[in-house]
Amino acid sequence: MERPSLEINLPDTQEEGKLYVVDSLNNLNKLNVCPDGSQHVLDEEENIGATEENTSGGNVRNQRLFFVTFILTLIISLALVSVVIFIIIQTRNKMDQISSRLIAEKKNIEELKKITNMILKHLNRSGIKE
Repeated sequence: MERPSLEINLPDTQEEGKLYVVDSLNNLNKLNVCPDGSQHVLDEEENIGATEENTSGGNVRNQRLFFVTFILTLIISLALVSVVIFIIIQTRNKMDQISSRLIAEKKNIEELKKITNMILKHLNRSGIKE
């Protein structure tokens, strides 16, 4: 990306003053051209002390952090899925127990109905009216 060159005619300023003015204009240009988030990228480019070794070390550190975070996320996800499966199995067992109890109670109620009908028939035959 090419930056437009700014030419300013400063007739009565000294060399040091010119450098200060150009530096100020460059800073102003950075503020106008770059959004807030990318300003630090330009500052890092200007840093002469940054070396290739420091950058690669940061990348390795970031990769390790990403890997550790990824592994922890997988472990937590596996634990949550295991808990959900356990709860589903427990719920199914409870539902089976309740279902078998309801079937047994239904049979008991049908037997009681039969016994009640037999008693009513017997009472009707014997001549006792309600």
